[in-house]
Amino acid sequence: MATGYLEILRARHALRLLTGTLVGRLPNATAAIALVLFVRAEGGTYSLAGGLAAVYGVANAVGQPVLGRLVDLHGQPRVQLPAAVLAALSMAVFAVCGTGPLVLAYAAVAASGLFAPPLEGGLRALWPSVLRREDQVHTAYAMDAVAQEIMFTVGPLLVTLCASLWSERAALLVLSAVGVLGALWVVLAPPSRAWRSAPREAHWLGALRSPGLLALLGAFLCVGIALGSITVASVSYADGHGGDAVYGWMMAGIGLGALLGGTAYGARRWSGAPERRLRLLVALLAVCYLPLTLMPGAVAMVLLTVVAGVFLAPCIACAFIIVDRHAPRGTVTEAFSWLVTTFTVGASVGTGLAGPVVQAGGARWGFVLPGAAGAVSLLVLLATRGVLAAPARGEVVAASPENDPNRAAEPRFSSGDRA
Repeated sequence: MATGYLEILRARHALRLLTGTLVGRLPNATAAIALVLFVRAEGGTYSLAGGLAAVYGVANAVGQPVLGRLVDLHGQPRVQLPAAVLAALSMAVFAVCGTGPLVLAYAAVAASGLFAPPLEGGLRALWPSVLRREDQVHTAYAMDAVAQEIMFTVGPLLVTLCASLWSERAALLVLSAVGVLGALWVVLAPPSRAWRSAPREAHWLGALRSPGLLALLGAFLCVGIALGSITVASVSYADGHGGDAVYGWMMAGIGLGALLGGTAYGARRWSGAPERRLRLLVALLAVCYLPLTLMPGAVAMVLLTVVAGVFLAPCIACAFIIVDRHAPRGTVTEAFSWLVTTFTVGASVGTGLAGPVVQAGGARWGFVLPGAAGAVSLLVLLATRGVLAAPARGEVVAASPENDPNRAAEPRFSSGDRA
């Protein structure tokens, strides 16, 4: 299992790009908890903390595809690094000024979310130029999904560590500075500096003019809803079965399941169309959510959350392949950024939906929601089979002359966006 991952990490620049991207995304991944801790330390209400976190999330959802399009048009260094600096400066303004002037606080947080650099989409655009073989790129997508789970597990721990060692304000400032360093580490790498998007057709819809991509985004909106609703239902369950400690273990269980599933998925070479494979993975994801409605004791429930998370990372990794197949030529970074945005919006919608459901019917009905959302996601994929079966860019794409000195095209490999 480790051989495939080690082969990727040994590739020139691969480890640097992966670690730089993860470090650069830390401010984004930890923004919600960092904002809540800071507002609480400043004497603000939880409503204010939630409002600021929501503003950051909405601004980030808007900014990712916009910045992704700019990356496709102007290259990574010209967009990623200035965006990272602006995001860090905006968060620094908020950290220094605090929550006193509310207008300034909301504006600074919104600007920080809006300018968060699309490093996630940028990395996936770089993998083909770094690895060059299709099977390695697919494995890298799975490794990327696994690494995200590690980041979202370690990130909150780093925030609380900084807050306990120094202060909540210091945590905001330190993580913002670390994010800039991560982005700098990425954009100074030769693959990032050399990468150029393939020539693109001017169109105001950009990546969204691909019917296959729209179908995938519709399905992953529902996957996001499923994940978001679990977080709320788990809080309700934990209130009656041990409190915050149980809730923490349940969230860790989902992350552990995704880590295990993604690692196993990436270790194997898969044959057949990824669109068909995604339908199976989403079906398994929905099925694995259903046992949560049994609501057994705390230990058994944590084990069930591990099972519930097993197919999450494989679904995401498989979706990366489909995005690359269906993104219109010259829009790959924007397309990956749209997937990030859609998943984030879906999680927010799921959180909002689960609240009233849990309030009215209790935690059990809250756990019904993820399974239902997973089923709807599967229905979307089934209803759009025809659209998803016809990649926008075809099965063989000629490599860009300035990118591939051998002018070689690989079957079934989207090489139009190589560096």
